[in-house]
Amino acid sequence: MDSLPALQRDVIASRACPRLVEWRERVALEKRAAYRDWEYWGRPVPSFGDPQAQLVVVGLAPAAHGGNRTGRVFTGDSSGDWLYRALHRAGYANQPTSQRRDDGLILIGAYVTVVVHCAPPGNKPTPQERDNCLPYLERELRLLPWRAIVALGAFAYGGVARALGLRNRPAFGHGVEAPLVDGRTVICSYHPSQQNTFTRRLTEDMFDAVFARARDLCAHER
Repeated sequence: MDSLPALQRDVIASRACPRLVEWRERVALEKRAAYRDWEYWGRPVPSFGDPQAQLVVVGLAPAAHGGNRTGRVFTGDSSGDWLYRALHRAGYANQPTSQRRDDGLILIGAYVTVVVHCAPPGNKPTPQERDNCLPYLERELRLLPWRAIVALGAFAYGGVARALGLRNRPAFGHGVEAPLVDGRTVICSYHPSQQNTFTRRLTEDMFDAVFARARDLCAHER
Protein backbone atom coordinates (compact mmCIF):
# COMPACT_ATOMS: atom_id res chain seq x y z
CA MET A 1 0.00 0.00 0.00
CA ASP A 2 1.34 3.43 -0.93
CA SER A 3 1.90 6.14 1.69
CA LEU A 4 3.21 9.68 1.92
CA PRO A 5 6.36 8.60 3.82
CA ALA A 6 7.12 6.03 1.11
CA LEU A 7 6.53 8.65 -1.55
CA GLN A 8 8.90 11.10 0.14
CA ARG A 9 11.61 8.45 0.35
CA ASP A 10 11.21 7.78 -3.37
CA VAL A 11 11.43 11.50 -4.15
CA ILE A 12 14.63 12.02 -2.15
CA ALA A 13 16.31 8.97 -3.72
CA SER A 14 15.49 9.94 -7.32
CA ARG A 15 18.26 10.39 -9.87
CA ALA A 16 15.99 10.20 -12.92
CA CYS A 17 17.14 13.46 -14.56
CA PRO A 18 20.92 13.65 -15.18
CA ARG A 19 20.90 17.39 -15.95
CA LEU A 20 19.11 18.19 -12.67
CA VAL A 21 21.28 15.82 -10.64
CA GLU A 22 24.42 17.53 -11.96
CA TRP A 23 23.05 21.02 -11.33
CA ARG A 24 21.65 20.50 -7.84
CA GLU A 25 24.87 18.81 -6.68
CA ARG A 26 27.15 21.43 -8.26
CA VAL A 27 25.18 24.26 -6.64
CA ALA A 28 25.42 22.46 -3.29
CA LEU A 29 29.21 22.34 -3.59
CA GLU A 30 29.85 25.80 -5.02
CA LYS A 31 27.26 27.52 -2.79
CA ARG A 32 26.43 31.19 -2.69
CA ALA A 33 28.77 33.38 -0.65
CA ALA A 34 26.00 34.40 1.76
CA TYR A 35 25.41 30.72 2.58
CA ARG A 36 28.98 29.42 2.62
CA ASP A 37 28.51 28.07 6.16
CA TRP A 38 25.43 26.06 5.19
CA GLU A 39 25.53 22.37 4.43
CA TYR A 40 23.30 22.39 1.34
CA TRP A 41 20.63 19.71 0.98
CA GLY A 42 21.56 19.14 -2.69
CA ARG A 43 18.97 16.40 -3.33
CA PRO A 44 15.38 16.29 -4.57
CA VAL A 45 13.32 18.36 -2.15
CA PRO A 46 10.37 16.52 -0.56
CA SER A 47 6.94 18.00 -0.09
CA PHE A 48 5.90 19.39 3.28
CA GLY A 49 2.71 19.67 5.29
CA ASP A 50 -0.29 18.04 6.89
CA PRO A 51 -1.04 14.49 5.67
CA GLN A 52 -4.75 15.27 6.24
CA ALA A 53 -4.58 18.47 4.21
CA GLN A 54 -7.65 19.64 2.34
CA LEU A 55 -5.58 22.35 0.63
CA VAL A 56 -2.64 21.46 -1.62
CA VAL A 57 -0.34 24.22 -2.85
CA VAL A 58 1.66 23.33 -5.97
CA GLY A 59 4.69 25.28 -7.20
CA LEU A 60 7.14 24.87 -10.06
CA ALA A 61 10.39 23.57 -8.51
CA PRO A 62 12.80 24.32 -5.63
CA ALA A 63 15.13 27.30 -5.92
CA ALA A 64 18.85 26.55 -6.25
CA HIS A 65 19.72 28.46 -3.06
CA GLY A 66 16.30 28.07 -1.43
CA GLY A 67 14.86 24.59 -1.14
CA ASN A 68 17.99 23.02 -2.63
CA ARG A 69 19.88 24.60 0.27
CA THR A 70 17.44 24.11 3.15
CA GLY A 71 15.81 20.81 2.16
CA ARG A 72 12.30 22.17 2.66
CA VAL A 73 10.12 23.21 -0.24
CA PHE A 74 9.61 27.01 -0.63
CA THR A 75 12.10 27.71 2.15
CA GLY A 76 15.06 30.08 2.08
CA ASP A 77 14.00 32.49 -0.66
CA SER A 78 11.60 35.39 -1.15
CA SER A 79 8.91 33.25 -2.82
CA GLY A 80 8.79 31.08 0.27
CA ASP A 81 8.61 34.16 2.49
CA TRP A 82 5.52 35.28 0.61
CA LEU A 83 3.92 31.85 0.62
CA TYR A 84 4.29 31.02 4.30
CA ARG A 85 3.23 34.50 5.40
CA ALA A 86 0.07 34.05 3.36
CA LEU A 87 -0.56 30.57 4.73
CA HIS A 88 -0.11 31.91 8.26
CA ARG A 89 -2.54 34.77 7.67
CA ALA A 90 -5.06 32.27 6.29
CA GLY A 91 -4.71 30.05 9.37
CA TYR A 92 -2.84 27.25 7.62
CA ALA A 93 0.52 27.70 9.39
CA ASN A 94 1.53 28.12 13.03
CA GLN A 95 4.11 30.79 12.16
CA PRO A 96 4.74 33.19 9.26
CA THR A 97 8.31 32.15 8.50
CA SER A 98 10.07 29.10 7.07
CA GLN A 99 13.84 29.27 7.34
CA ARG A 100 15.13 25.74 7.88
CA ARG A 101 13.82 22.19 8.39
CA ASP A 102 14.02 22.38 12.20
CA ASP A 103 12.46 25.83 12.73
CA GLY A 104 9.21 24.56 14.27
CA LEU A 105 6.93 25.37 11.32
CA ILE A 106 3.75 23.29 11.22
CA LEU A 107 1.11 23.41 8.51
CA ILE A 108 -2.49 22.79 9.57
CA GLY A 109 -4.77 21.52 6.83
CA ALA A 110 -2.32 22.44 4.07
CA TYR A 111 0.36 20.62 2.09
CA VAL A 112 2.99 22.23 -0.14
CA THR A 113 4.50 20.43 -3.12
CA VAL A 114 6.04 21.10 -6.53
CA VAL A 115 5.77 19.68 -10.03
CA VAL A 116 9.56 19.13 -10.25
CA HIS A 117 11.43 18.24 -7.06
CA CYS A 118 14.97 19.24 -8.12
CA ALA A 119 16.23 22.77 -8.64
CA PRO A 120 16.51 23.33 -12.42
CA PRO A 121 19.02 25.64 -14.14
CA GLY A 122 17.38 28.96 -14.88
CA ASN A 123 14.31 27.74 -13.01
CA LYS A 124 13.22 26.05 -16.25
CA PRO A 125 12.67 22.28 -16.23
CA THR A 126 12.38 20.56 -19.57
CA PRO A 127 9.12 18.81 -20.55
CA GLN A 128 10.86 15.46 -20.04
CA GLU A 129 12.02 16.45 -16.54
CA ARG A 130 8.47 17.50 -15.72
CA ASP A 131 7.14 14.17 -16.95
CA ASN A 132 9.76 12.22 -14.98
CA CYS A 133 8.55 13.86 -11.76
CA LEU A 134 4.83 13.92 -12.50
CA PRO A 135 4.11 10.45 -11.03
CA TYR A 136 5.04 11.81 -7.59
CA LEU A 137 2.39 14.53 -7.86
CA GLU A 138 -0.14 12.00 -9.12
CA ARG A 139 0.55 9.80 -6.11
CA GLU A 140 0.27 12.73 -3.69
CA LEU A 141 -3.08 13.76 -5.08
CA ARG A 142 -4.35 10.21 -4.66
CA LEU A 143 -3.08 9.98 -1.07
CA LEU A 144 -4.24 13.37 0.24
CA PRO A 145 -7.90 14.13 1.12
CA TRP A 146 -7.76 17.45 -0.71
CA ARG A 147 -10.67 19.68 -1.63
CA ALA A 148 -8.78 22.55 -3.29
CA ILE A 149 -5.47 23.00 -5.07
CA VAL A 150 -3.74 26.37 -5.44
CA ALA A 151 -1.47 26.24 -8.49
CA LEU A 152 1.29 28.85 -8.29
CA GLY A 153 1.95 29.89 -11.87
CA ALA A 154 1.13 28.53 -15.30
CA PHE A 155 3.73 25.74 -15.14
CA ALA A 156 2.23 24.40 -11.91
CA TYR A 157 -1.28 24.69 -13.35
CA GLY A 158 -0.22 22.68 -16.38
CA GLY A 159 1.38 20.03 -14.17
CA VAL A 160 -1.69 19.75 -11.98
CA ALA A 161 -3.90 19.45 -15.06
CA ARG A 162 -1.74 16.62 -16.38
CA ALA A 163 -1.72 14.85 -13.02
CA LEU A 164 -5.51 15.05 -12.77
CA GLY A 165 -6.27 14.44 -16.44
CA LEU A 166 -8.00 17.82 -16.49
CA ARG A 167 -8.95 18.72 -20.05
CA ASN A 168 -10.85 21.66 -21.51
CA ARG A 169 -9.64 23.73 -18.59
CA PRO A 170 -9.85 27.53 -18.40
CA ALA A 171 -6.78 29.48 -19.49
CA PHE A 172 -4.41 30.38 -16.66
CA GLY A 173 -5.00 33.67 -14.89
CA HIS A 174 -4.82 34.89 -11.32
CA GLY A 175 -7.92 33.76 -9.45
CA VAL A 176 -9.15 31.55 -12.31
CA GLU A 177 -10.88 28.40 -11.07
CA ALA A 178 -11.13 25.01 -12.72
CA PRO A 179 -13.89 22.97 -11.07
CA LEU A 180 -13.69 19.18 -11.18
CA VAL A 181 -16.70 16.93 -11.70
CA ASP A 182 -16.34 15.55 -8.16
CA GLY A 183 -16.76 19.01 -6.62
CA ARG A 184 -13.10 19.71 -5.94
CA THR A 185 -11.45 22.82 -7.39
CA VAL A 186 -8.13 23.97 -8.80
CA ILE A 187 -7.43 27.68 -8.22
CA CYS A 188 -4.77 29.58 -10.15
CA SER A 189 -2.48 32.19 -8.64
CA TYR A 190 0.42 34.17 -9.96
CA HIS A 191 3.64 32.74 -8.60
CA PRO A 192 5.11 34.80 -5.70
CA SER A 193 8.38 35.25 -7.57
CA GLN A 194 10.28 38.51 -7.27
CA GLN A 195 9.41 39.19 -10.90
CA ASN A 196 5.75 39.30 -9.90
CA THR A 197 5.97 40.78 -6.40
CA PHE A 198 8.47 43.56 -7.16
CA THR A 199 6.33 44.74 -10.08
CA ARG A 200 3.15 44.39 -7.99
CA ARG A 201 1.65 42.10 -10.55
CA LEU A 202 0.98 40.06 -7.41
CA THR A 203 0.18 41.88 -4.17
CA GLU A 204 -0.33 40.42 -0.73
CA ASP A 205 -4.02 41.29 -0.90
CA MET A 206 -4.33 39.37 -4.17
CA PHE A 207 -2.48 36.41 -2.68
CA ASP A 208 -4.59 36.46 0.48
CA ALA A 209 -7.76 36.43 -1.59
CA VAL A 210 -6.71 33.17 -3.25
CA PHE A 211 -6.15 31.45 0.09
CA ALA A 212 -9.36 32.86 1.54
CA ARG A 213 -11.20 31.39 -1.44
CA ALA A 214 -9.41 28.06 -0.95
CA ARG A 215 -10.40 27.97 2.71
CA ASP A 216 -14.00 28.68 1.77
CA LEU A 217 -13.99 25.84 -0.75
CA CYS A 218 -12.47 23.44 1.78
CA ALA A 219 -15.04 24.40 4.40
CA HIS A 220 -18.03 23.68 2.17
CA GLU A 221 -18.32 20.04 1.16
CA ARG A 222 -20.25 19.72 -2.04
